[in-house]
Amino acid sequence: QVQLVESGGGLVQPGGSLSLSCQASGTAFSPYTMGWYRQAPGKERELVATITGGYSTNYADSSVKGRFTMSRDNAKNTVYMQMNSLKPEDTAVYYCWMGRYGMDFWGKGTLVTVSS
Repeated sequence: QVQLVESGGGLVQPGGSLSLSCQASGTAFSPYTMGWYRQAPGKERELVATITGGYSTNYADSSVKGRFTMSRDNAKNTVYMQMNSLKPEDTAVYYCWMGRYGMDFWGKGTLVTVSS
């Protein structure tokens, strides 16, 4: 059974930083593309960034470029998102995603709140 467990969310002031982690279990990790999605209150879930098994990243959300950095450690079955210069509009539930050949797995999400 594949499981994705996110951690690292919380409350942070504007301009602050947070680091999210997502650890996968139940399947081989390195072949999968990993992603972070987020869903803000009252909005649809949207893709933030992805990283392939070969460590190629793509930031789908232009608003996070230069502020967020996605990485992965295949030896630890873990993907990360370093979030700097956080803004109130980054407030959302952040979801970890794992995908390959049409198979999708999701974590339960971790809440990030950016507020003074």
